[in-house]
Amino acid sequence: MKKLFCISVLLFVFFFARAGEWIRVNQLGYLPDSKKIAVYMSESPIDLERFELKDAYTHSTILTFNSLKSAGRYGKMQSTYRLNFSAFEGTGTYYLKAGNAVSPVFRINAHVYDGTADFLLHYMRQQRCGYNPWLKDSCHLHDGYIVYHPTRSGEKIDVTGGWHDATDYLQYTATSSNAIYQMMLAYQQNPESFGDAYQANGHPGSNGIPDIVDEIKWGLDWLNKMNPVKGMMFNQIADDRDHAGFRLPTRDSVDYGWGKGTGRPVYFCTGEPQGLIKHKNRATGIASTAGKFSSCFALGSKVLSGFYPDFAKEIGAKAADAFDLGVQYPGACQTAPGSAPYFYEEDNWVDDMQLAAVELYKSTKDEKYMKLAVNYGRMEPVTPWMGADSARHYQWYPFMNVGHYRLGNSTDKRVSDEFKRNMRTGIERVFEKAKENPFLNGIPYIWCSNNLVAALLTQCRLYRETTGDIRYDEMEAALRDWLFGCNPWGTSMIVGLPSWGDYPEFPHSSYVVGGIGNTPGGLVDGPVYGAIFNGLLGVKITEPDLYAPFQSDLVVYHDDVSDYSTNEPTMDGTASLTYYLSAMQKDGMELSKHNTSRNIEVAGGIVRTDPSKKQLTLVFTAADKADGADIIRETLKRNHVQGAFFFTGGFYRDFPDVIKSLKQDGHYLGAHSNDHLLYCAWENRDSTLISREVFTKDIVENYNLMAKAGIHPADAPLFIPPYEWYNEEIAGWAQGMGLKIVNFTPGTGSNADYTTPDMKNYRSSKDIFNQIIKVEEADGLNGHLLLVHLGTHPDRTDKFYNRLDKLIKTLKKRGYTFVPMRDATGY
Repeated sequence: MKKLFCISVLLFVFFFARAGEWIRVNQLGYLPDSKKIAVYMSESPIDLERFELKDAYTHSTILTFNSLKSAGRYGKMQSTYRLNFSAFEGTGTYYLKAGNAVSPVFRINAHVYDGTADFLLHYMRQQRCGYNPWLKDSCHLHDGYIVYHPTRSGEKIDVTGGWHDATDYLQYTATSSNAIYQMMLAYQQNPESFGDAYQANGHPGSNGIPDIVDEIKWGLDWLNKMNPVKGMMFNQIADDRDHAGFRLPTRDSVDYGWGKGTGRPVYFCTGEPQGLIKHKNRATGIASTAGKFSSCFALGSKVLSGFYPDFAKEIGAKAADAFDLGVQYPGACQTAPGSAPYFYEEDNWVDDMQLAAVELYKSTKDEKYMKLAVNYGRMEPVTPWMGADSARHYQWYPFMNVGHYRLGNSTDKRVSDEFKRNMRTGIERVFEKAKENPFLNGIPYIWCSNNLVAALLTQCRLYRETTGDIRYDEMEAALRDWLFGCNPWGTSMIVGLPSWGDYPEFPHSSYVVGGIGNTPGGLVDGPVYGAIFNGLLGVKITEPDLYAPFQSDLVVYHDDVSDYSTNEPTMDGTASLTYYLSAMQKDGMELSKHNTSRNIEVAGGIVRTDPSKKQLTLVFTAADKADGADIIRETLKRNHVQGAFFFTGGFYRDFPDVIKSLKQDGHYLGAHSNDHLLYCAWENRDSTLISREVFTKDIVENYNLMAKAGIHPADAPLFIPPYEWYNEEIAGWAQGMGLKIVNFTPGTGSNADYTTPDMKNYRSSKDIFNQIIKVEEADGLNGHLLLVHLGTHPDRTDKFYNRLDKLIKTLKKRGYTFVPMRDATGY
């Protein structure tokens, strides 16, 4: 069932506080020092004077605020208020109460954005054309056949690769190049925010290259094919004949005239109107496409130089030629429609040439490019959609002009001041509109409105970093929070993020219709004006609208697989968020003073810390046995090692003296569940055996018993699941409660110290010790989390903890440092 309801703070179950009143928050959470403003709304007139911030575990009131601001009517809502709790900078898990409404539970800590930019890349990999790692199969290998070329039409050319634009399988230079550039900007600005969990082909596994760089290379490989030689550029693959119903890309059998599924048209850039069937575009030149090629090639040659030097040199050499073609053929090169009148109606082009000129200047230091960049930039000081009430589809694209930001950082103060002012002017125009509504959102609700949100977020952040001007902080926060649930519908606009929240479950996607899965990481189009929704061809709602109370003539959003206008993920919109989310993660890492992207995770839990450091962390768990407590404690004290201990609620209750001693020694004390439940099937990890309600109740009881020992969730956010067995669903539930799962690093077999001689998997302490040393000699133990049980069954007389002293001394001699859990993980 769609998760439309607020989260009950008693057991974190779903319910309505009272029909007609709601509080919308950022479901992902907040950094401690960020703007934190929720929105209350009611179907009836309400006079609010205060609201409360409550602890989600104890339900005690942390603070009462009177910092609320009435925002008047909005849509069907008669009363709305902005609830500002930014003054609170504590960490933990909370909810808000205002009137009779209760918000969803949310987290405040330094890690709420960890991994979010990398999460977006799931969708980019799913959209890959050519070899598709999601399906482990290939598609569109026969692309394509040239059309609109004066002498080579009908000729076959290899343009396989790149990404499908959205649910359709069309591929556009315009959106793909913007996606590439936005990811390069994200990596260039925030490299520390990206991990390496996938190979270049998109399959799981590290390859020594950040995953976002793998995705950038995938896109640039395709872009390079679309500009094979000087003067020959292609603008798109396929056309709306593609719209032949839901089907997987590997089963695409559309016939474009060369046989079913045996090749698609590749549109040569002519600079003139195109359209092979019923409708044509209004193209006026080539510069919009040429500029995008040029800026991507110029910046790409720099970003990839340390990873693929030969390829970087190849595309770098093409950048100036692409730019020159744009100079020769000024104007916009729009995409080509077919049977329907819909296409990307890009009318502007000077922004593309401006950015290309800036990047060429940065790579060549040739002053002529700087002069050209300034001249092009002056031709469009503000991207025209900013402050407008409407625009045609992708009329002013890209939605954010990075060229202004680049020139705003010029060493020429006159140029710098001029383009900072241009950035501010655009933001101010939107801000004037934003002040009219409770969500502080001045974006026009046109098709793909969420892409405009992502663009404005990027511009706000870059402007703030460039100038230090914080006057738009609140609007920036509101736009960010809009994407994560602080909107009329209370839903995140990114599929699967956060995994425990309300997000699109039925996006317009063949993967969903085909039962293959969802579209994780995909940013959906977002809300549109009611008039747009009602006027589009073929758009409809096929299921009961669970968001019906929040729809209005002003704006609508539907989590419905048939609504391509509001609920279709787009590749370029998704990629455009990588900068902002990676910047927020970097902010969090600076707060925690730790690069969490270096942790290695499995199924959402940390299983190894930074593998580049010769360090280890000792981890101990126990449910009902403590026979090794004294020996372990003395061993750690003697060797000056701090360990991390994770106990069940029963252990905290039954062994208070052990808890007190460990706490006095400064060891980390965390949760291990209350009743030591088995969360998921041994034979099928993805099969969850308990409900979220049972999980939550069990964890709350664990922490209630920990609280009696003075240990609270904010003090102990790390959690080892019972049996050290969990799945992604469990990890998501834990994160929703403000917890992060950790687990032992597999391979050493130290966790087998619980086995008894009658078990088939019995391992003697000597065997375990030797296996640890064997792994160390073969692969090293950098970043390993070594698990030892605090107590074991009496039938096991060969206690491994008796060898702990020898193990610590041996590994120290081999150069390892034993690091406390929080220092190792950053949590």
